[in-house]
Amino acid sequence: MSAQKTTTRLGTAQAILLVNLILAGSPAGLAQEDVAETKATATIETTPIAEPPITGQDRAHWAFQPIALPSLPSIQNLKSNIQNSIDRFILAKLEAKNLQPAAAADRPTLLRRLSFDLLGLPPSPDELKAFERDPSPDAYERLVDRLLASPAFGERYAQYWLDLARFAETDGYEHDKVRPNAWRYRDWVIAALNADLPYDEFIRQQLAGDESDSSGFKVQGSKSAITTLNVEPGTLNSSLATMFCLAGPDMPDINDQLERRHSLMNEVTATVGAAFLGLQLGCAQCHNHKYDPLSQADFYRLRAIFEPAVPVLKRDVPVSILVSQKEAVAARFWVRGDHRRPGLQVWPAFPRIALSADYSPLTTHHSRSALAAWLTSSENPLTSRVIANRLWQWHFGRGLCVTPSDFGVMGGRVTHPELLDWLAIELREHDWSMKDLHRLIVCSATYRQASQFNVQSSTFKVDTESATLNLKPGTLNSSDDDIKLYSRFPRQRLSGEAIRDAMLASGGLITSERSGPGVMPPLPEELLGTLLKGQWTTSKREADHYRRSIYVFARRNLRYPIFEAFDRPDGNATCPIRNRSTTAPQSLLLFNSEFSLLTTRHLAGRLMTADSEDQQIQRLYQITLSRNPTAAETVMLKKFLADQRRRLAAEARPPAELALPASGPKSTDPYAAAALVDACLAILNTSEFMYVD
Repeated sequence: MSAQKTTTRLGTAQAILLVNLILAGSPAGLAQEDVAETKATATIETTPIAEPPITGQDRAHWAFQPIALPSLPSIQNLKSNIQNSIDRFILAKLEAKNLQPAAAADRPTLLRRLSFDLLGLPPSPDELKAFERDPSPDAYERLVDRLLASPAFGERYAQYWLDLARFAETDGYEHDKVRPNAWRYRDWVIAALNADLPYDEFIRQQLAGDESDSSGFKVQGSKSAITTLNVEPGTLNSSLATMFCLAGPDMPDINDQLERRHSLMNEVTATVGAAFLGLQLGCAQCHNHKYDPLSQADFYRLRAIFEPAVPVLKRDVPVSILVSQKEAVAARFWVRGDHRRPGLQVWPAFPRIALSADYSPLTTHHSRSALAAWLTSSENPLTSRVIANRLWQWHFGRGLCVTPSDFGVMGGRVTHPELLDWLAIELREHDWSMKDLHRLIVCSATYRQASQFNVQSSTFKVDTESATLNLKPGTLNSSDDDIKLYSRFPRQRLSGEAIRDAMLASGGLITSERSGPGVMPPLPEELLGTLLKGQWTTSKREADHYRRSIYVFARRNLRYPIFEAFDRPDGNATCPIRNRSTTAPQSLLLFNSEFSLLTTRHLAGRLMTADSEDQQIQRLYQITLSRNPTAAETVMLKKFLADQRRRLAAEARPPAELALPASGPKSTDPYAAAALVDACLAILNTSEFMYVD
């Protein structure tokens, strides 16, 4: 059938309704110049919308199957370390492959792992001493509870969510203009996570926080934690959280404001699909998805839910929050995804593949609240699986499904499907409490494993003459070399934010000041010279330079150097998992930057208060690596300090030209003090400092 086009002569007001999609909202408040620019002719393509039916084969895919509580697997080795049901699922897979789990990690390793995992910060030497000396059988569990209750927890886990929300404090594109209040969404996420806002409510606030609680859609989960949030009154019940929807890049100064709106609405729809449903709906904005049962009409029906909530766009006027819609409305199907080719009307509805029956259009004017309620309803098989998988990924570095935002046919397979469903049900049955699921995961024996086998007994040794690695039988699980079965804890590199925070903490510089607009620490002069005037104005308060990385100003077109080197996303698209590169600029930055010199000089100053060189070395290891040095390491470092002092003394440079400790008592031997700074710099450049076992 050939495409049919209907050309309709419209009055000015009607044309505005069409072109600006006010079919999805009210034209009230339009500027007169906007009305004058709109001509009275518009073309609507009336080609029937064709979409393939959902088949039984489509529904057979694991992600679209209903969630059912699996039986706990039986374990043959009754002596296996089992802390909770998670371990049964993991051990069953290992036993099926004739593999053994690694032994439990020692306490210093566990403390460092847990502190970086839950807080993004290293433990202090005092915390290390206290944990090592605590004889209580529940010492680990009490440590977990203490860290989960820390305000630093929200600062750590907010960054994962901000990656998904493509958060930044600027628009992006050529001019990259500042969004003055974008930081408020960052603070909302931190506060919500610290208060353990139930995940169903966490979703609702971000999709429909501007819609009244009296809309008739019951919010599941406990609300008791909400009142403990350290935020302004009413913040969690306002439109602030809906910044999630509009947090992506935008171009307010573009000439074609219709194209701007079209791009913005498509980006909102794609992000909601990826973040909450784990579906790549964005692939269906121009055509039916090539692999998944997602039609182009599915995409525009979901987009129609948000159309009324985005006001009419005006040039050079940014948008940040959603506004409550006045009535249920239809929107447009856009032929081939082209904003110049409006097609037939479509009504708000959910993706068909995630429904247990045929879809029906939403008739309520609170369609976003309806979407939030449906996302966390028992009939939806995706949402709880997706967030349970994300939480697992954030702890272990990889998800049970390795493509956390793509549960479709082309996504990665699930290594432990029964465990994933069990976790999803646990989350639901515990009032969608994310902290409860965090606690469950980190208290498992699986999480507490060592990252290597038989480390203490040194079961693998290097033959120095032949340069070969001799392994005793059974020391490594070679068939689990990518740790997909979790036979040991996966070693993980710290993010750029955690590396910076750890360096500041090591130097005793990091501040505990929280919330507020993003801060701008100093940048290298050569980098500042590449920027437009005013794009980076160093914060006047020196204390702001040492705030946690979550509060560093997030500019799309310029990432803070250490963040860029260590794979922070630019915020132009939702990012479910960061790249993990190993590059020369990383080592050059850590070894040569002014920031590295600043932190090592302050770290050396902390060590100058020690009574002896042995105590300096011990404290250096406790501060930076959260353990005591071995005898061999002490000998090696003492030799380095002596050799380095001799080299510096032989150069006979005056003390003013040496990198000396920035604090602490003055040394009578400046060359020994400078050697200590060099030792600190070397330790901060070790892989052990940047990786967590």
